[in-house]
Amino acid sequence: MPRIGTRKLHYMLQEKLPLHGITIGRDKLFDLLSDYGLLVRRRKRRRVATTNSSHLFKKYPNIIRDLQVQRPNNLWVSDITYISLEEKFCYLSLVTDAYSKKIMGYCLYPTLQKEGPLLALQHALGTLGGKPEKPLIHHSDRGLQYCCTQYTALLEDSGISISMTEKGDPYENAIAERVNGILKDEFALDREFKNFEQAQAAVTHAVNTYNNLRPHASCNYLTPEAAHQQAGLLLQRWKPKKRKEVLME
Repeated sequence: MPRIGTRKLHYMLQEKLPLHGITIGRDKLFDLLSDYGLLVRRRKRRRVATTNSSHLFKKYPNIIRDLQVQRPNNLWVSDITYISLEEKFCYLSLVTDAYSKKIMGYCLYPTLQKEGPLLALQHALGTLGGKPEKPLIHHSDRGLQYCCTQYTALLEDSGISISMTEKGDPYENAIAERVNGILKDEFALDREFKNFEQAQAAVTHAVNTYNNLRPHASCNYLTPEAAHQQAGLLLQRWKPKKRKEVLME
């Protein structure tokens, strides 16, 4: 995790540093990393359109506005982000559990066609071993890939309710957007890859590391895999930004 944030790094080192007789607070660690030029600086990314909502397929309402998620497999959020190759882009589709922040399914695909999101959803459904035992909602934007007949039919056949953003506002799918950002900012998926195979290997490594090793501030610093075994409200170790700040970021 070459770009892990200082707060998480401090948390991960709490048990190890005393073994070496080292005591250091979070602010001092910030200062130390700054002195050695090791603070991670957020990079500006290009904007590549991945959503086309100008189509004739049915668009579903947003049914999760007042939903309080208190268990895994209660709400899945999906999104697509681009990955840069030397002369073109490929596209990463993700299905993330909103409770544990675990990436349940993913697929890197050469184009923006529906096959990428469908494969990611099939990957996620495979973790259930059948239809969900309790109510499960799938939330996404209104892009063509998520509204097409094959995708919605797969959700309905699996007994999963469908929810979609309504105003084209990224805040309506904030968890999915955040996971995209983590993979790019912390796992260097924002760099340019030589070819699709190299990008695929990097994505697989990033997802596995994210799920199993990275502590998540939204889940009481549990890893997504560990959080996925919990139930009930999880303590958040961060202060949510105001809506205006999120939109301006």
